[in-house]
Amino acid sequence: MQRMESIFGNLQRLFRSGSILTKFIYINAGAFIVIRLAAVLFILFNVQPVSFLHYLQIPSSPLQLLYRPWTIITYMFTHYDFLHILFNMLWLYWFGKIFLQFFTPRRLGGVYILGGIAGAALFMLAYNVFPYFRTMASSSALIGASASVMAIVFAVSFYRKEYEIALLFIGRIKLIYLALGTFVLDFLAIASTNAGGHIAHLGGAFFGIWFASRMKAGKDLTAPMNRLIDKIVNIGKRKPEMHVSYKRAETDYDYNARKRKERIELDAILDKLKHSGYESLSSEEKKRLFDASKK
Repeated sequence: MQRMESIFGNLQRLFRSGSILTKFIYINAGAFIVIRLAAVLFILFNVQPVSFLHYLQIPSSPLQLLYRPWTIITYMFTHYDFLHILFNMLWLYWFGKIFLQFFTPRRLGGVYILGGIAGAALFMLAYNVFPYFRTMASSSALIGASASVMAIVFAVSFYRKEYEIALLFIGRIKLIYLALGTFVLDFLAIASTNAGGHIAHLGGAFFGIWFASRMKAGKDLTAPMNRLIDKIVNIGKRKPEMHVSYKRAETDYDYNARKRKERIELDAILDKLKHSGYESLSSEEKKRLFDASKK
């Protein structure tokens, strides 16, 4: 029992001290473990695990989304299959580290969230516009961090097009070629059994490209999102009280006395400088001499 408490304590410390990238990986992994444990309990009571996923995954139907609006955020932290979360977290870690070489952690968080929202928006749009998907729109849903991860991949790829990475069996390749390759594969897989996931990838990719182009123009698309998150986090926190102090106005007598004292002190420093040299002065005396020279 004590050992388990130590493990959880270490994990808690690592989460608190980790970067936003580490936190996102921990949140995804933690949500996955909780979901799989809950699924086991549901199965033991002859309840289909998919039933509780309805409250975490984003539906393709806008009407259903009105009843579960939170799913536009929860879906991007939700995984059910082990390989799904494994590859998503590997890509998030690898490309998140590259992203942080050029951008701040706050921007990584903003791109993750907004890229996920962009992926969900394109997924819903496609399923409600194209006749091929309309028959499935009422029963389709989306889970996973793929769109968010693709947004990060494409953001850094299009911001630093000359950046190279080393791939096993292939060698060094420009990151943008890898990004474009995944884009083509996702586009070709739109009509597959996982059409919704591939469409969401494209949505995240489009946002990443947009983010990179605006950053080059000096505009940060994540700034409004980060300000909103700050406001939400600070709800309920007490603002620090302001203490106002009033300083008594200096009289002519006080002013003359202060100036006379400053002049005497400065004369003493100059006398010491003349007899012992500059190196004999203390750091405070050097500062006083420097301030006086600027007046």
